[in-house]
Amino acid sequence: MPASAALPAHEHTEDPAVGGRLPAVLLMAGSCLPILGAVLIAPVLPRMQDHFGDVPGNAVLVPLVLTVPALSLAVLAPFAGALVDRLGRKRLLVTATVLYALFGTAPLWLSSLYGIVASRVLVGVAEAAIMTCCTTLIGDYYTGRTRDRYLALQTMCASASATLFFVLGGALGSAGWRAPFWLYLVGLLLAPAMARVLPAPQPAALPAGEPTAADRRPFPLRRMAGICLLTVFGAAVFYTVPVEMSYLMDDLGVHSTGVVGAATALASAATVLGSVLFTRLADRARRRLPAVLAVCAAGFVLMGATDRLPLLIAGAVVNCVGTGMLLPSLLTVALSRLAYADRGRGTGLWTSAFFLGEFACPLALLAAQNTLGTLASAVLLLGILTLLVSAALLPLTRRAPEALPQAAPESV
Repeated sequence: MPASAALPAHEHTEDPAVGGRLPAVLLMAGSCLPILGAVLIAPVLPRMQDHFGDVPGNAVLVPLVLTVPALSLAVLAPFAGALVDRLGRKRLLVTATVLYALFGTAPLWLSSLYGIVASRVLVGVAEAAIMTCCTTLIGDYYTGRTRDRYLALQTMCASASATLFFVLGGALGSAGWRAPFWLYLVGLLLAPAMARVLPAPQPAALPAGEPTAADRRPFPLRRMAGICLLTVFGAAVFYTVPVEMSYLMDDLGVHSTGVVGAATALASAATVLGSVLFTRLADRARRRLPAVLAVCAAGFVLMGATDRLPLLIAGAVVNCVGTGMLLPSLLTVALSRLAYADRGRGTGLWTSAFFLGEFACPLALLAAQNTLGTLASAVLLLGILTLLVSAALLPLTRRAPEALPQAAPESV
């Protein structure tokens, strides 16, 4: 975790039962586990491809080992959210973290490529529960500016951990393509700590008038539909630079992996900077969404309109400063619309929308590239669309969202 990502002091929290910073540290660590699954084995895919070279369909199956957990997470997160509200946040988080370690290390002893792909689907199931539980618990434990800071910290940790896990995967991959899968055992270290340290929110601790899951009231789907739809688009905006930057540089004739790596690291640092800026802005996240999207759009336009490397990198940095603010802004708006009894399902829907956007991002850009002729033109078009979305949101940000009562966790 970068030094700038200091945790907020305990005196800022409005929930006295959340003692110290350790619960927040565990939630941030849990939030990084799906990131580990997304990037850890990327460096060893060619070696895995060679190992399973005689398996029919290996050209499709080996890349699925990397990508299928994200698709599984997108599909199953809403169901994980329903389980969160019914079974309890903490219990499901601890169980899912243990299963994450077991399913994640399965390729160490599996000899079938089909079996490995199946185990990766199960990793995605565990990741859906982990991501939904961690975000829901942040919404349960913290309120106001403190919650905003921790949601921004999620983005910062995700950006920093993606770079760290990629480096670790490459280093361990030198010992063989199976070696990176040992890192999934970190789940067995986190699960006991989560069981011991994390407070368990209880419906009995809710303020008078706050609905509980026992009330069997309908889930406020209409209230969440707009922000989830916007999140699908926002996820595509968020992942464009990480996914496409190397291709854009290759189109400019830059083939050095060192230069590409340095540019990607700089963009990742800009995302962290954007998350830090998010915690420093006093205005409501809902009201600053148009401005944040406008920053993202400006970066895309610069990236798509230039044929010079320094300007391409500058555009990527501007865009990533915006995306560093965009993700916590979207999540803050989503959580502000959810009462305690709905928070698990709502967070699950939001998580599903985000990973659906991640999955669709490269496919949408590829379709635009095939139509327009170049990837730069596709990015430029995305910048124009982002600017139009920013303008369309302006009239919708005038009215402040309704405040919802918060849950109070009980000490364990």
